[in-house]
Formats: sequence, structure tokens, C-alpha cells
Amino acid sequence: MSEEITYPDWIAVDWGTSNLRVWAMTAEGEVLAENGSDQGMSDVAPDEFEVTLLSHIALWLGSGQTPVIACGMVGSRQGWGEAPYRAVPTTPLGTLHTIPCRDRRIAMHILPGLKQERSADVMRGEETQIAGYLADNPEYDGILCLPGTHTKWAHISAGEVVSFQTFMTGEMFDLLSHQSVLRHSIGDGGGLDHEAFVGAIADTISRPEAVATQLFKVRAVDLLYGADPSVSRARLSGVLLGLELAAARPYWLGQPVVLIGTPALNTLYAKALSAQGFEPAACDANEATLKGLFAAYRELVA
Repeated sequence: MSEEITYPDWIAVDWGTSNLRVWAMTAEGEVLAENGSDQGMSDVAPDEFEVTLLSHIALWLGSGQTPVIACGMVGSRQGWGEAPYRAVPTTPLGTLHTIPCRDRRIAMHILPGLKQERSADVMRGEETQIAGYLADNPEYDGILCLPGTHTKWAHISAGEVVSFQTFMTGEMFDLLSHQSVLRHSIGDGGGLDHEAFVGAIADTISRPEAVATQLFKVRAVDLLYGADPSVSRARLSGVLLGLELAAARPYWLGQPVVLIGTPALNTLYAKALSAQGFEPAACDANEATLKGLFAAYRELVA
């Protein structure tokens, strides 16, 4: 006798530039199964989005139609279908953008990103994490920091994203550690020396105009004194993060701050802020994403 298959009520999708993650979900927000790959938006041709998604979720589909709710760069101009940005101040979740599909077993919906017209900025994907955090903390008034390749600092008040600012700190670290002369001192991975990290942050916040020379000192100290890669890596990370904290000071100074990122990035940013006398709270980015997608599903079926 064959085992009866439990099909999901809906499917959650987080489709970014580099990765695709999918979850089979119940109507109550419970995860039945999950899947994923490195088939990010940038690696998928315009006419291959549907077949790529189906290759990850086909086993979850029955004979009826299953709602699929997606966030991330899949909704960009270069993605499956553009879900236009919504201007702040606004709630993090907006009207879902429906994408026509050839396969009638799926009904595809994509969440729009947010834009800031004064002091131009955009986000796509992070708004879903913000919605997920606010689903559990509807009265929160303060700052949400979303560390990543392009870190976002967002001011939240009365359930709305009031303003936000983006920093390319993660991408700059990746470029400098792999494609600049500093790659010879940074190594391929490992830990960060805490003292060097905190010292570099303090130096940069006090003298942000000296960043270019502080970066080269990472290489010079290694050449002259043979610095351990963990020290060089910490100095590079601290200089870049210190520059971010100096620019983002109006966001975090005197405000409650919650970090929404991976455990590793949350820890890194918590150390940086702790060195400035602040103790932020933390929330896992994956959990926030799922809760945000679930909030969008509840609005869809309401």
C-alpha cells in the first residue's frame, strides 16, 4: 500500500542573485520540506525561470493549483518579472505581482521591493525580512540592520519603513580580499583577531578620511612584520565596517538596534556595535524571510 503524499498549501521562495531557496508550507506556516541550489537569478536565462523553479518543487505539486510566493531579485528588471518598487515611507509588504505561468499547477506571485527617492536607494528581498520581524514585533520602533553583501539600515516606525540606507561593505570586503594586493595577506578564510578588529573600527570611526592609507597598512604590516592572516583579515574587516558605522551613525546612535542576518554576520556586527557601547538584539535572516513570506500568503488568501 503506497504512502499518502501530503501536498503543501503553498510554496515559499527566496530567489536572490546567487541562490534559490524553496519551502513547502502549510496554511499555518509550518515547513513541510525545503530545497535549494546555487541557481541564482543571475545564472538563469529569462525563459528558464519557470522550468528552474519546477525542477526544485515538482514533487510537491498535486493536480490542483498551488500558490507560490517569492521575494528577492527574481522580481527585478532582469528577473522573471519585474515587481515595481514601492516608495517609502510605507509598510514593508505591498500588493503581490502575479506572473503568468505555462504550468497550471502553480500560481506565481512576487513581492515588490522598496525605493527611496530622496537620497536614492532601493531594496529587494530585505523588505520581506523586515515584514517577518514586524509580524512578531508589531510595536517595534527603532532600527533594523540587515547585514549582507549590501547591508541595509532601516528606520522603522508605526509599522512602516520610514527610511533606509545601503552599504556595499560586504562586496567591498570580497573584492579587496580576492582581487586587490591585500589578497596576499588575507588568506582563504579563518577567524578574525578580536583586538585587531576592534582597533581598526575605532581608528576608522575617528579618522574615516584615512581609510585609503589604513587599507594599504594591512599589506605593509604583513610585509614588514609577518602579520598572521587572522590579524590582516580583522584589520580589513574592521576598517570597512568602521567606515559603515561612521556613515550610519544617525541610524544607530541612541536608537534600539536589531540585527537580521546569518549567525556569523550578526555576531560580527554585534561585536562592532558592542565596541561602540551598544548591545543590539539579533534575529535569524532565514526565519525572518519565512515569516515575511507567510505574512504575504495570509494577505493573499484573506
